[in-house]
Amino acid sequence: MTFQQETIFERFLAPIFENFLIDREALLAYSRRIDWEAGSARFRRPGLVIPAYYQSQNFHNVKGGYLNVDAAVTYDAIIQYLLPPNETWVRQELIGAIQCKPRRILDLGIGTGTNALMLKQAFPDSEVVGVDLSPYMLVAAEDKAQTADLDIEFVHAKAEATGFPDHCFDLITASLLFHETPPDITQQILQECYRLLTVGGEVLILDGNQEALRQMPWLMDLFEEPYIRPYAEADLVEWMSAAGFGAVRTHPVWLVNQLTRGVKSISHSAFGFPSRVDGIMAVSY
Repeated sequence: MTFQQETIFERFLAPIFENFLIDREALLAYSRRIDWEAGSARFRRPGLVIPAYYQSQNFHNVKGGYLNVDAAVTYDAIIQYLLPPNETWVRQELIGAIQCKPRRILDLGIGTGTNALMLKQAFPDSEVVGVDLSPYMLVAAEDKAQTADLDIEFVHAKAEATGFPDHCFDLITASLLFHETPPDITQQILQECYRLLTVGGEVLILDGNQEALRQMPWLMDLFEEPYIRPYAEADLVEWMSAAGFGAVRTHPVWLVNQLTRGVKSISHSAFGFPSRVDGIMAVSY
């Protein structure tokens, strides 16, 4: 892995992670077990242009960001320490806040699919679809789902332009996604969520606590996160309300994270959102 020298992670934490907290042999065995290039080729959507905000940046101090096998191999090993006090407890806050009984669920920016697996386990009769821009992350997510014997569909797509048809999901979730997208893209993602949801459908966003990040700016210096400062300065409740969601509420999750929920209370057809997005044919359901 290649780390950026200016981050706190590189100066103080990387040696601890690399020497004590990460099982290098296990990660090496994992990376060798999977044919990452063949697997990613199965997921790559022809004609999908990776946006500049994603492919031109490094994320989490990994050169090449998520378009990199290293990111997929090391993601779970590192993220477990970055969602205190316990990753499962933090992610379970999202699952526990779901109020509807969804038939179809969309998880955006899935990474290695941990949330998607938890959603399928919580709603075994529901159809769960996971979307990510990194085909390597999709390979890792598929491997985890197969190991857990869970039937989840994984799709290579942009969260802001998924290509799915209108009104086709009852629940949309996103975890640790919005602090890694520019503000204009974040707002496009929320508009896309509104378009995709059925009336009465829910959107739940788990991410960094914006107020805590503003009060403790050193948290933003831990990793190379190119968009975290504009995220921290914004108000997700305002963005969700502007996208049309009602009953928008947010609350802290173990101090450093927050969970924000909104409901689509009226038909979005009045807004005239198209069934085709960014030139991608709507996927039939």
